[in-house]
Amino acid sequence: MTAAAPSYACDPGQSRGRRHEESPAPYRTEFQRDRDRIVHSTAFRRLVYKTQVFLNHEGDLFRTRLTHSLEVAQLGRSMARALGLDEDLVEAIALAHDLGHTPFGHAGQEALHACAASMGGFEHNLQSLRVVDVLEERYPQFDGLNLTFETREGILKHCSRTNAAQLEQSEPRYPDGGGGVGRRFLHGGQASLEAQLCNLADEIAYNAHDVDDGVRSGLITLDQLRAVPLFDRYCSQALAAHARLRDPSQPRRLLYETIRLMLSDQVHDVIAATRAALAEHQPGSVQAVRRAPALVCFSAAMRDDSALLKKFLHRHLYRRPQVMETMARAQQVVHDLFAAYSASPGEMRGRSSVSGTERAVCDYIAGMTDRFASREHQRLTGQRLLDSA
Repeated sequence: MTAAAPSYACDPGQSRGRRHEESPAPYRTEFQRDRDRIVHSTAFRRLVYKTQVFLNHEGDLFRTRLTHSLEVAQLGRSMARALGLDEDLVEAIALAHDLGHTPFGHAGQEALHACAASMGGFEHNLQSLRVVDVLEERYPQFDGLNLTFETREGILKHCSRTNAAQLEQSEPRYPDGGGGVGRRFLHGGQASLEAQLCNLADEIAYNAHDVDDGVRSGLITLDQLRAVPLFDRYCSQALAAHARLRDPSQPRRLLYETIRLMLSDQVHDVIAATRAALAEHQPGSVQAVRRAPALVCFSAAMRDDSALLKKFLHRHLYRRPQVMETMARAQQVVHDLFAAYSASPGEMRGRSSVSGTERAVCDYIAGMTDRFASREHQRLTGQRLLDSA
């Protein structure tokens, strides 16, 4: 017999509901239904050709937004299982959290943010929510995927007060009167534990796989990484446990084992630190979780070590001249596309309406894959700034 879920875990049978009322599915919970809708969405399929750090054409084995999302989901489910949280909700949030990301990673987001300054800029978390609420066109009864409040809440990791206030104006009236997904950004409070867990799983995943991709690219080395306490600790453990890894011909195995140990220990750290926080605050319900401080967390020592690793990656990988040069060209592609579509909205192929042109242009560009954006740029400008393979 399956143990009852803790009172602080989200219960699909007690979901706050969907934007548009639907009959329940006979063999799936509400959160399983959300996950399945996300996996079958057009935006999810596009993630396979969207940049994580390295552009899609730069190598077949570098992470993309899709593989990143799958890794976040795997880590999230493992931690949720240990903590008694709803694994399906964690998976749904993890798989959807980057649906609104632009082509070309953070460089594309920064460029689109600058282009959209007159409408308050662009933010990929808000765009991910817009994808599942409005932009997916799959159902005859409504726009979007009509996901549950709990999944939508988890997708919206960050939000300005201005955007939160606008969101609240269009949110449905929930039976409990607790407000919509923007409420916590206006009045304080936390998201569910499942949403908090996805935020931390996201951080753990990208730190680990950016180390892997950075070494694979040749931009950072194992020797450089050993100056980072978090990495060096697990590298030393790997070398001590496996004499074979001391062989200079085994750097790939050494890297993988180090990353494996680092991931495992971070997962165990989050589970232990979160259990301690739950024991201290003893939330008796999901609403009590929302009124408490953030409860899903690293220990203080692991948080500090993780911050040092992020600082290293920012300096030695993300800001490397080779990466910056490519990203500068990617940003030029986005700026040029925005200008071209704003001047000639009819160039946005397949769009039957161009009302609210600036918003429509943002939606169109944000939905592009790296290679489609590159090809469109070449079609509209005659320039080839990036490979589009």
